[in-house]
Amino acid sequence: MPLQKILFKSGVNRERTSYSNEGGWYECDKVRFRQGLPEKIGGWQRISSTTYLGVCRSLWNWVTLGSINLLGVGTNLKFYLEEGGAYNDITPIRETTAAGDVTFAATNGSNVITVADNGHGATNGDFVTFSGAVSLGGNITADVLNQEYQVDALLDANSFTIIATATANASDTGNGGSSTVGAYQIHVGAAYAIPLAGWGAGTWGGGVWGTGLVSTEAIRLWSQTNFGEDLIFGPRGGGMYYWDATAGVDTRAVPLQNLAGASDVPIVQNVIEISDISRFVFAFGANEIASATINPMLVRWSDQENPANWTPAATNQAGSIVLSRGTRIVAAKQSRQEVLVWTDSAVYSMQYVGAPAVWAAQLVGENISIAGQNAVSYANGVAYWMGKDKFYKYDGRTQPLVSDLRRHVFSDFNTQQYDQVFAGTNESFHEVWWFYCSTNQTDVDKYVVYNYMENTWYYGNLSRTAWLDSGLRNFPLAATYSYNLVNHEVGTDNNETDTTLPIAASISSSQFDLDDGHQFAFIWRVLPDITFTGSTATAPVATMTLLPLANSGSGYNDPLSQGGISSANITRSAVLPIEQYTGQLNTRIRGRQLAVKIESTALGVSWQLGTPRIDMRPDGRR
Repeated sequence: MPLQKILFKSGVNRERTSYSNEGGWYECDKVRFRQGLPEKIGGWQRISSTTYLGVCRSLWNWVTLGSINLLGVGTNLKFYLEEGGAYNDITPIRETTAAGDVTFAATNGSNVITVADNGHGATNGDFVTFSGAVSLGGNITADVLNQEYQVDALLDANSFTIIATATANASDTGNGGSSTVGAYQIHVGAAYAIPLAGWGAGTWGGGVWGTGLVSTEAIRLWSQTNFGEDLIFGPRGGGMYYWDATAGVDTRAVPLQNLAGASDVPIVQNVIEISDISRFVFAFGANEIASATINPMLVRWSDQENPANWTPAATNQAGSIVLSRGTRIVAAKQSRQEVLVWTDSAVYSMQYVGAPAVWAAQLVGENISIAGQNAVSYANGVAYWMGKDKFYKYDGRTQPLVSDLRRHVFSDFNTQQYDQVFAGTNESFHEVWWFYCSTNQTDVDKYVVYNYMENTWYYGNLSRTAWLDSGLRNFPLAATYSYNLVNHEVGTDNNETDTTLPIAASISSSQFDLDDGHQFAFIWRVLPDITFTGSTATAPVATMTLLPLANSGSGYNDPLSQGGISSANITRSAVLPIEQYTGQLNTRIRGRQLAVKIESTALGVSWQLGTPRIDMRPDGRR
C-alpha cells in the first residue's frame, strides 16, 4: 500500500466522541496551532526575584510623560506599582490617628504585642504602620515598633494584636510613649470566594434549605486605568483612588475625593473605566449623590477632563444613568467609539452624544451571562467573554461564540469561583485566553484558548491569577501563585522560580480508520514530519506514540501483546549545515483504528508537527 498521510484539522474538538471527530485533535496541553499545525507554546520567565504580598487579580501598564514604564498590580492585600522589577507599595491610607492614640502592651517571653486604639476600625489582615513610638524598655525597641505590621487578631473594637519582629523580655513594661501614630491602610480583601454555610445557609437568607451553600464572600477585584500619566483605581465595592505620577512611585495614592475641587465623588463603586473620548471617568455600580448606599445598576461619570468633579450642572458634563436590564453591573470595557457595559443578563453600548444627555446607553444584547468582572477581553475590534455556560462575542451585534470545547470547559468548572475567571489576549498569536478553576479547585488551574484568526480552540493546565498583553512591553505578562510576575512566550522552559523546569506539552488525535476501518491493518513504519526550530537543547526530543484499537471505543490495544501501543523518540541528529531529523520509526502495531500522540517533557525543547506518514498493509487478526 502507498504511504498514507496523517493530516488533521486545526484545533481541538471535545464536543464529539473521539471517533466521530475523525480527522481532528481531541486532547492537548501547552500546545497551540499555527497555520493549522500544532506546536508547543513558548516558555515563561519571571521578571525579577522580588515578590509581592497577596494574590494578584489586576494588571495595567502605561508610560508616564517622563517615559517611565509602570505596571499597576492589585492584590487582595495591597496595591503596587511595578517598575524595573521592584514592587512599590502605594496602597491608600484609610485613617491616621492622632499622636498618642495608640499604645502597646507586651508579655514577657512572647512576640505577640497588644495594640490599643479606641475605634480602630481594622479588620483581620489589615496593615498598619506605626511611627513616633519609643522603646517599651527591653527587646521591643522603637525600631521594632516603628514599622508596618499586619493585624494578627482582632480582640475588640478598641484593640488587636500584631506579631513583633522580636520577643519581649521582663523589661518591656512601657506603652510606646505619647507620640505614637498609627496609619491604617484600606481594608484587605478576600483571596478566594468562600462559600458561607451553617445558620442562614438555607431558605432563611435566600438559598435552598439543606444545600449548605447560599452565598460567598466576594474576592478582592480591582479596576484600574490611567488618566494621562496618573492612575485611577479602586477595589470592587470600595472607594476611588488617585495616584499622581509627579509624586513618584514611593508615594501612596489618595482618595479621589481628596483632590482639589472634588465634588460628589462616588464613595463606593464596583467597576471603574475611563473613556477614550474626552476622558470621562466612569463608576459602574455606585452610590447616588448624597447617599452612601450602592445602586448596582447606576452608571455615573465625571465632568469631561476632570476626574474630581461629579456634580451635574449646566456648566459641566457630569451625569448619570440607571440601566434597566439585569440586577447588577458586572463589567465594563472601552472599545472603539463606545464603552461596553455588561450586567448579569444584558450588554449595553454607551456612546458620547454631547449635552444635555452627554452619554446614552443602548441595549445591544440580552439574555446573556458573564462569568465575572475580568472575563472580558477585547481583540481585533471584537469583545469576547466567557459566560456561565457558553462563550460570547460582540462585533456590533451580540452572539454566542461557537466553541468546540464548550462542554469540556463547563462540565469541569467550579461555579463557586466565577469571580476568579479572567481573560487576556496574546495578540502575537491571535489568541484570547480564559483562565478558570476546575471542579473542586479553589486555585485557577485550567485555561482555554480561542484563536480568532484561525477560528480554532485548544486548552490545557496552567495556574495563573492575572494576565496582561501590553504593546508597551515586549511580552505578555501573567501573575502567578508564586507571588511574582512572569513574561510569557520567552524561551522554551518554565523559569517561574530559581529552578528551571521543563514544560510538558502534548497533543493527541481523535481515532481514525486505518484503510477503511473494516479490516485490520498492520503498520510497520512511520515517517515523522516535525521541526525543532527554536529549541535550545543540543539534541531536542519529542515522542510519537501510536495508539491502535481493535474497534472504535474498545480501548487501546494491550501494549504488552503484539500489535499494541508503540512509542518512539523523534530526535534532531544534526544542526549544521542543515537540520536533520529522525527519518523513520519502525513499528509493529495492528488495528482497525488509530490515534496519534506527540509529546515532549525535556528542557530546551520546542517543536511543530507537520504531516507524518504511515506505511501499512492489510493484516488478519491474530
